[in-house]
Amino acid sequence: MNPIDKLVWGSANRRIAMFALAIYALDQAAKWLVLNRLPEGGEHVVIEGFFRLVHWGNTGAAWSLLRGNNDLLAIIALVALLVLFLSRHHFESRTLAGQVAFGMIFGGIVGNLTDRLLPSRRHVIDFLYFYVHRPDGSEIGFPAFNVADSAICMGVALVFWITWQADRASKRKPGEAVDSP
Repeated sequence: MNPIDKLVWGSANRRIAMFALAIYALDQAAKWLVLNRLPEGGEHVVIEGFFRLVHWGNTGAAWSLLRGNNDLLAIIALVALLVLFLSRHHFESRTLAGQVAFGMIFGGIVGNLTDRLLPSRRHVIDFLYFYVHRPDGSEIGFPAFNVADSAICMGVALVFWITWQADRASKRKPGEAVDSP
């Protein structure tokens, strides 16, 4: 790595932290806008019959599982951060893609953890809601989510993909083509 790249990017841990901070800032800025533009429980139709911005609080995990267990979920998030930090070397966190993935996961966890721990909130702010209308006039929707949730999911998917690619590469024979079955 040349000296300028080293100065800008630094170590793998610094790059992970930079990506995490970017995700965290984006998540908290989006939630700040929701908190200041929509009343709690409010909704704004963006694309009729498909997408609304909402201001919903979630004291549970994904799909409101474990609803009402905000403190337990905060503890689980802290433990997850510690375990992920200590075990990141078992994954491809030395590559830029791995650093982006771990940054997304760490930033997302800290974003939602901030919501859970702030006395003014004490729940995660969800605001992206996708839905479709049924023929009978009712609607079916994907559970509302936020930037942090998206970052966690994309980061985990990226870790799985990177790990799968590394596993495939390690099973190839020397000189074997990349596209072989």
